[in-house]
Amino acid sequence: MTTDTTVPPRNSGRGSYRVLVQRRQLTLLGLGLALLGSICVDLALGPSNYPLDQVIMALVAPDSVSLQVRVVLWEIRMPIALMAVIVGAALSVAGAQMQTILNNPLASPFTLGISAGASFGAALALAFGVMFIPAAIEYVVPLNAFIMAMLAALLIHVISMQRGVTVQTIVLLGIALVFSFNALVALVQFFATQQALSAVVFWTMGSLTKATWPKFWIAFTVLLIIIPMFVRRAWALSAMRLGDAKAESFGVKIARLRLETMILVSVLAAIPVSFVGTIGFVGLVGPHIARMVIGEDQRFFLPAAALSGALILSASSVVSKMLIPGTVIPIGIVTSLVGIPFFIFLILNSQRRAW
Repeated sequence: MTTDTTVPPRNSGRGSYRVLVQRRQLTLLGLGLALLGSICVDLALGPSNYPLDQVIMALVAPDSVSLQVRVVLWEIRMPIALMAVIVGAALSVAGAQMQTILNNPLASPFTLGISAGASFGAALALAFGVMFIPAAIEYVVPLNAFIMAMLAALLIHVISMQRGVTVQTIVLLGIALVFSFNALVALVQFFATQQALSAVVFWTMGSLTKATWPKFWIAFTVLLIIIPMFVRRAWALSAMRLGDAKAESFGVKIARLRLETMILVSVLAAIPVSFVGTIGFVGLVGPHIARMVIGEDQRFFLPAAALSGALILSASSVVSKMLIPGTVIPIGIVTSLVGIPFFIFLILNSQRRAW
């Protein structure tokens, strides 16, 4: 009787890991190419549609197209198309890290009340001219929205620090804030004039039509500053997906990491929302798509979440122009129509599988 004592090659595990890494890199490349294609289609669509080859020529060699096409694409459509990318990436990354630190699949800037707080701040400015920072008249609406969004995040953090508060309680608190701020916005609408009411309703629907180059650069700068901070914490954030106890055994300071991450995601979510209005479900759907195609490793999950959110909002911008020719539907409506079925799917499946 002989016993098989064959030892598997030492580098077999290393080879399998290399294949996994390559597969993830190809997935990120695919998401990036899909996003690039969506941006080109977004630029091509509008009151005057342009062929894709003309759009590409305007991007790579602007002098090869007419002045009219160059102005339309670069000065009017490009800020809107790129703002969709930045806002989608920011909301998706914010939602991804909220889900990570709270260990809850339903956590996002929309479901935790940050977006609703921004809506209330903007409604006060649009309906009654309330200015939290009187000196900044030009940006009064986004500044009001940003301040109220940060106050909502601060309230969530203060209550989360109380003894006995669990992550489930924080999510329930966020949902309560959503309803509270929505009620306040409805109250503002009730007392607003007809003109102000129209402005408030349009803002709460979410729209990219007022995107400008200065607003884009502000949102882009915020994203560029915060993303590397998450990259530096990639290992600790990945460990948190194993549970607080396991992460602490690895030396991760849970309370400090959760506080730092909550502050960062609040800023990351509040800035874009303050410029484009309430856009729901991107911060919820984007991270789950990234998680399904990449996994939990933050080194790949973080860029996948950013690309997924950017692709969702860019594609939604395309759809908003195609549903009714000649009319741009507010993008918040499109994202909600896509996100609500996905939200219901998460609720129905949250009890069937371990998240």
